[in-house]
Amino acid sequence: MTDLDEYGREARAWLEANARDLPRETDLATARTFMAGLYDAGYSGITWPSEYGGQGLSAAEERAFQQASRDFTLPVGAFGIGLGMCGPTLLSIGTEEHKRRYIRPLLRGEEIWCQMFSEPGAGSDVASLQTRAVLDGDAWIVNGQKVWTSVAKQADFGLLIARTDADLPKHQGITMFVIDMHDPGVTVRPLRDMTGDAHFNEIFFDDVRVAPDQVVGEVNGGWSAAVTTLLHERVSIGMGATRTERPASFEKMTKAARERGLLDDAAVRDQLLDLYLQERAFDLFNARLSQEVHAGLQPGARGSIAKLLLAELTMSSADAASEILGADAVAYDEDGRIARALAFAPGMALGGGTNEIMRNIIGDRVLGLPREPQVDRTVPFRDLKVGTQAKEAGK
Repeated sequence: MTDLDEYGREARAWLEANARDLPRETDLATARTFMAGLYDAGYSGITWPSEYGGQGLSAAEERAFQQASRDFTLPVGAFGIGLGMCGPTLLSIGTEEHKRRYIRPLLRGEEIWCQMFSEPGAGSDVASLQTRAVLDGDAWIVNGQKVWTSVAKQADFGLLIARTDADLPKHQGITMFVIDMHDPGVTVRPLRDMTGDAHFNEIFFDDVRVAPDQVVGEVNGGWSAAVTTLLHERVSIGMGATRTERPASFEKMTKAARERGLLDDAAVRDQLLDLYLQERAFDLFNARLSQEVHAGLQPGARGSIAKLLLAELTMSSADAASEILGADAVAYDEDGRIARALAFAPGMALGGGTNEIMRNIIGDRVLGLPREPQVDRTVPFRDLKVGTQAKEAGK
């Protein structure tokens, strides 16, 4: 049985030696080297099955590592989608060959993954997607476009959902595939946002050939596969935002208010109190989810609560920074963290599902409230006037 105190001390000692002096933003080569070291030291995939490259340890060791790492900013951002979404999806519904081929390189940072769901005409209504995959002999031929895809420019592989049967209703006739992002038919174009960075990308598929063994889950069962990924995504987004990653946290904004002589301002005090309460609610809810996950209980749709809480906390932090810092909030300081955080804040209410979508999911699947009427759930997809099909119908 592992001595958890000793495990935590060893983890912190390794982090002190390997992560303390890393710059906040590292290049991809440095990040890959760090991930490989993290894996070789036994701290990547701590609870993932050892037969597929994980460490095969318990939730207790993972909690001990999280505790040890909370004061460090680890350069693992490029691997977050693989670790939080794609890898867990492959472990849940991938084939034995998928797990043996992809999991270990993912955990070591050798291969980066992205997730390709949203389209120009299918954002919040993902099931309206129109990227097509047609079976042609011994391969599926993929054509279409995806958008708002994080790390696609660096990705080696991605999970794609595509329309494989337009005669079925829109939530059916969808299939999930593993896509080689280096295929010559895949074109990735970065999308620069108002932070000045290119967090997202658009992707074009032109006659991309995909082998049948790269189907994840069942043919025409891609919606269920996508839901699996989205559940992991919302838990990952919500639980992945640690206190050290909040440039406009309650603690930092209180310090800023004190330095500016604003702590006696009743409006500022009210705003700081609201920010504190939201941070505590978010942290406590995530602590509960984390304990349940580590105990083998999946949060399911409650992951949408964590994602919604994070989006609202991010916006409240941005509002507090604007109120307390004034013009300094949008002036780039030595590393530009506050200005970038303010510019990126609205995106948290969109990425991974809008706040409105999260509330619908919470109402429907957590609270058991009546569903919104959906008259298109039984209509063959080819008969729907959605996305770009609506534009074509209007001509």
